[in-house]
Amino acid sequence: MTRRRYLIPYDIVDDKRRNQVFKILYGYGDHAQYSVFFCELNPRELVELRGKLRRAIHDIEDQVMILDLGAAADPLEAGLECLGKPYRPASAVLVV
Repeated sequence: MTRRRYLIPYDIVDDKRRNQVFKILYGYGDHAQYSVFFCELNPRELVELRGKLRRAIHDIEDQVMILDLGAAADPLEAGLECLGKPYRPASAVLVV
């Protein structure tokens, strides 16, 4: 399955729901800023993530945006402009 890259910012009113959304997204991608994640997902993972997020948020008070940034094989830097501090993806850590 083809993986695509997504930018997922969120605005959650309640602290408990915000922490839950953070934990959900942390399992799927890189924490880029306070309420922003980059996620590389295949179609099945995207459907799964949407379901988890829908169950975690309040439809009237909260907002989660899912922006498709294109194929994961394309370099992120090609479409990403940072003003100030540059974006540095989290390095994978192997724990034994």
